[in-house]
Amino acid sequence: MILGAILAGGQSRRFGSDKAFADLGGQPMIVRVADALGPFVDGLVVCGHRAPPPGMKSVADVPRTELGPLGGLAGALHYAQRHHYAGVLSVGCDTPILDPDLLSRLGKSERATFVTDAPIIGYWPADLFDALIAHLATDPRRSMRGWIAAIGAVPIALPRPIPNVNTPADLERLLLAPS
Repeated sequence: MILGAILAGGQSRRFGSDKAFADLGGQPMIVRVADALGPFVDGLVVCGHRAPPPGMKSVADVPRTELGPLGGLAGALHYAQRHHYAGVLSVGCDTPILDPDLLSRLGKSERATFVTDAPIIGYWPADLFDALIAHLATDPRRSMRGWIAAIGAVPIALPRPIPNVNTPADLERLLLAPS
């Protein structure tokens, strides 16, 4: 079984408001992400967000807040272990355009695997939880790329970057982009 984890614990400083709930074509971005991820996972959680959309389960960052994406991933891995999921398929709440073929490929991984241009998007075996907690305790940078290097995760290079929304201008470009 695979747990889907939407990492949504950021401060949205560059966006100016909670970007997880920014409107994208009549839906909050986080709902679009959940709809894209849902068919490829057996359960779905939102990590690090105090008020997830109705019907979505919230999981706290582990071991504490303000650890960036790795705190959210640790929360998801901890939840996955406790609920007998084999691994976690993670995406960011600010990546509302996700390729189904990519999600399928990641969901079939057996090893830690990530997207090179968007390392928050990846598959992480649940048994990596203890290693991630140890990494967080010893790496002051708490870098996603540092964690990936530490565990030897498998990279997936894509032909073009996955759209990522960090500012209102990014959202506007996404709204204006041809489908």
